[in-house]
Parts: sequence; structure tokens; C-alpha cells
Amino acid sequence: MEGDDVDMAVTDTVADLDDMKRRLKEMEEEAAALREMQAKVEKEMSTTASLDPAAATVNQANKEEVDARSVFVGNVDYSCTPEEVQQHFQSCGTVNRVTIRSNKFGQPKGYAYVEFVEPEAVQEALLLNESELHGRQLKITAKRTNVPGMKVFRGRRPSPYMGYMAAPYYSPYGYGKVPRYRMPMRYSPYY
Repeated sequence: MEGDDVDMAVTDTVADLDDMKRRLKEMEEEAAALREMQAKVEKEMSTTASLDPAAATVNQANKEEVDARSVFVGNVDYSCTPEEVQQHFQSCGTVNRVTIRSNKFGQPKGYAYVEFVEPEAVQEALLLNESELHGRQLKITAKRTNVPGMKVFRGRRPSPYMGYMAAPYYSPYGYGKVPRYRMPMRYSPYY
């Protein structure tokens, strides 16, 4: 009787061990397939971005098309949620996405972008300029497209003559050194 119990326990553990080996093999096959798919996608992304300038142009055109359907909303209350902003702009047209920008700590910056499905909704949204949401007057403008390489100057603008400045003069005697006329080391009456 005791031998039968031991034989059953041994067969159960052998069966469990075989089942675990089978499941481990399936998981390893899935992981290998996932790694292969990820490598393929990364390869496609890198070749598309680096070799195909037409893809970059298409991407820029796509950004411009999305920006033509979007508005910038300034002076948004910090406690506003994207759903509340979407409800505020629902009368203009179908809202595709609401993005409330936040800083690295997750706190809202006080402005948002609203993307519509149709470009005509932007003109309707501009009519809501200076409307109130959470007791704050919203500033609504059409979203501008960022052009890579265009720098926006903040503060003092550079002089137009900055590129035509002469090269600085460097003294041959070293920094801060000026030639000095000294007395000779020994006395010379006819000097």
C-alpha cells in the first residue's frame, strides 16, 4: 500500500516536471519570436529614418497637416482634465485628441493643444477665444508648425553686424603683458 502511494507521487512529480519543461520551451519560443519581431521593426525604423529623405518630407507634411487641424489653448487652469477641455471644444467639431503639457514632475504647464478631426473646426474654435473655463479666460490661437533649424530668439536679438566683426587682436607678449622699457642691469651714463 505504501509503495503504491510512493509510485503515484513519483509519477505525479514526473508529469508535473514534464509539463513545466513543455511550458518553459513554449515561453522561450515566444520570447525568441518577440526578439526577432523587435529587431525587424528597429531595422525598418532605422533605415527609414536615415536613408530615405522622402520619408522625412512625408513626416514633415503629416505634421503640418495635423497642425492645420489643431489649436493652442493658453491660460488653462492647472486642475483641468483633458475631458473637461474636450467638452469645452465639443461645440466646434469632433475632437480627436487633447494634450495638456506638463513639466518633468508631472505638473501641468498651463497650456494645451486640441486636435480636431476636420480642419474647419479650427475656425470655430478660434471664436471661443477669451471664453472661460474653470474661471480662467482661455487664449486660443491656431497651432503653428515648428520648422527644424529655425531658432526663436528670446531676449536680446543679435546685432546684424555680428558676423562682420573683426578678429580680436592678440598681443605677442601673452595675456595682459605689455612691453616695458626698463633700466639696463648696470650703469651706463651714455644710454
